[in-house]
Amino acid sequence: MQAEASKEIILLGHKYPTDEWTNVTPRVISKLGRNLHILLYHPLSLIRQRIVNYFYLQFHNRIGNPIFSVYDNLSPIVTVEQNFDSLLVPKNHPSRNKTDCYYINRDTLLRAHMTAHQTELISMGLNNFLVVGDVYRRDEIDSTHYPAFHQVDAVRLCTKDEVFENVKNTDELKLFEHRGVESNEKQGCHTLESVKVMEHELKNTLTGLAQTLFGSGNITKKKYSKM
Repeated sequence: MQAEASKEIILLGHKYPTDEWTNVTPRVISKLGRNLHILLYHPLSLIRQRIVNYFYLQFHNRIGNPIFSVYDNLSPIVTVEQNFDSLLVPKNHPSRNKTDCYYINRDTLLRAHMTAHQTELISMGLNNFLVVGDVYRRDEIDSTHYPAFHQVDAVRLCTKDEVFENVKNTDELKLFEHRGVESNEKQGCHTLESVKVMEHELKNTLTGLAQTLFGSGNITKKKYSKM
């Protein structure tokens, strides 16, 4: 990893042109490729595996196979399109500023969040997946901030049958209301029923994950105190 006289920089074995947007530093560059989250026995890797195991147990098909796929070795070097445009981040949004991100050049940067990979994975036809990796933001170093850290994104897309799978008498239930304009650029409004079902699943999933990672002692004590 080194800068060259021809205004190029080599990152993870690939050459990238530099320009007036380039602000990635040698110290941050030194973090690339370490992949602590998949390093055997590293604490981050152990946490990652606990999260993966939880989703494997919670979401499976009728024969018991996990429906979530895992992507934990994607390159942290992404395009502006991936990091912002694909997520409909406005052109003038502060999160695009050079003060917030590590740019390699005006079109390329170190991902600021794992959601940068969401659109490409969905476009591949994936409905349920976890994306795990290192992300980079120009934060001031303190007790709770560091320029390089790790994130896990979980994405779940459901059909109508999947949304109402555990609901009785679903013949009259719909995913979308019949008001408003629906197009390729704008989705219709979800019905209250579909929102409540997914809200319930999301809350249960996050609560269960928190208990898996941190324990359920406090919740257990609360239950006992009511007896």
